[in-house]
This record gives sequence, structure tokens and C-alpha cells, in this order.
Amino acid sequence: MPLDAPISSQMSRDAMKAELLDAETERELAYAWRDRRDEAALHRLITAYMRLAISMASKFKRYGAPMNDLIQEAGLGLMKAADKFDPDRGVRFSTYAVWWIKASIQDYVMRNWSMVRTGSTSSQKSLFFNMRRVQARIEREAMARGEELDNHQLREMIAHEVGVPLRDVEMMEGRLSGSDFSLNATQSTEDESREWIDTLEDDAPRGDEIVQKDHDQEALRGWLERAMARLNTRERFIIRERKLLETPRTLESLGNELNLSKERVRQLEAAALQKLRRTLEQFGPEVHNLLV
Repeated sequence: MPLDAPISSQMSRDAMKAELLDAETERELAYAWRDRRDEAALHRLITAYMRLAISMASKFKRYGAPMNDLIQEAGLGLMKAADKFDPDRGVRFSTYAVWWIKASIQDYVMRNWSMVRTGSTSSQKSLFFNMRRVQARIEREAMARGEELDNHQLREMIAHEVGVPLRDVEMMEGRLSGSDFSLNATQSTEDESREWIDTLEDDAPRGDEIVQKDHDQEALRGWLERAMARLNTRERFIIRERKLLETPRTLESLGNELNLSKERVRQLEAAALQKLRRTLEQFGPEVHNLLV
């Protein structure tokens, strides 16, 4: 017996004992929650329709999720329905709640089906829950007609039936045909077999890339030093304080130290940068590539 059986069974028994609401009582409870946020009315409404949530949750047991988790998700969907329900529309709450309960359960099943995201669009969700059923029906009908469908024809017919692109059918077929495997699993049964994770490409920089980067940085540093040497003392000071410090100084602080206005410091900085640019351009176009 599954570990979750006693809890879900007890919840089912409690739900079956809940009151059955007539339309008028249901509407009054919905008004009380919508207009006055009456939590007692909300609790009574949720309790009365928990049997509906449990019944819908039981239809998804074949996807392998624990029944208690399915019931919990169904309950969340029921509460969302109660929060958004508008009694003025003249629709019974049970009719409105069915969509929210189903959507909540389906989202949970798809989130937990695989570590790889299975899908989130309406077409992908429709495929996930209907593909096997539609495929089985198409195959039965083809067999009854004496036809034999190849895989491509079958996928095309499924795509047409469900109303989704062929590529979505191909993708979902791959997702549903296999299960998750650990990257630490070995590729074969041999003792010295490597793990699948060893086949992944390392994202770290390669040795040649590190050497090339160090070489470029050293060349760039030399060019900058030579360009800075062509500035006068005040220009070098401004560039160093404004561009080469981890926390650049403000124009105002430099102006106070040099006894200049902020605008004059800005002008000197712009002129010094222009001198640097002209000097660096003399070293060739590769300097621009390194500075970008």
C-alpha cells in the first residue's frame, strides 16, 4: 500500500461527509467572501467542494505523482477559483471551479514529470495530456481501414488532430519516451567506464585562450603606458583619478584640489582623452579591438 494511502483515504472520507450546497446557499457564501472577505464562508464553500477536487485529482494518478500532492494541488486550484469567482454571472461555482482545479493539477504534473521543463504553452500542455490517447485512436482507426502508418505520417496526423505544429509533436514524443538519468551514471557496465558528465564540454576558458588573453592585456597595458607618457603631469593626474581608479573621483573634488572649476576639469579631461585616442590609433587597428 502506498505511504500516502491512509492520509488521502481519510481526506476522501471527510470530503464525502461535507454538506451539499444548493444554488442559493452557494451564492450567499460567494457574496460573503467576495464582498466581506468572510473566511468562515470561504471555508464552508471550499469544504463543500473538496470532494470535487479529490475526484479530479484521482484521474491524474497514472502520471506517477503522490495522491496527497495531487489533492493538495487540487485544493489550491479550488481556492483560486473561490477567490476569482463572480456570483453575479449566474454560473454554479462547481462549473467554474473545474477549470481552475484541472489547471492547477496539470501544472503540477508537468512541473514534476521531468527535471527538464516539459512545456508551458497551451499547445504543449494539450499534447502532454492528450498525445498518447490521440495516437492510440489514430492507430486503431488506421488498423480498421487496413492502413499502416509510418512514424512521420502518425506525427503529422497527431499534429493536425491536436492543432499544434509538427515540431511540437516531435519534441513531446522525445520527452515522453524517456526518463531522467543521472549525469553520474556510467556509460556502460564496465568498472572503469566513464560517467556521462565527463562527456560535457567544459565551459572554462581553454589554455590557449588564457595565454592569448594575457598576451593581449600585456600589450594593451604597454600601449596605454606609452600613450599616458605623452600627456603632461596635470592631464595624467586627471585621467588616472577619473578613469583608472576603482572608484573614480568627481569633477568637483578634482576641481577643489587643482583650484579649478568643474567645467575646466571636464574640458581638460576631454582634451586628454582625445590625445590618448590619437596616440593609441597610431599603434594600429588591433588596439581598437582590444579596447572594445
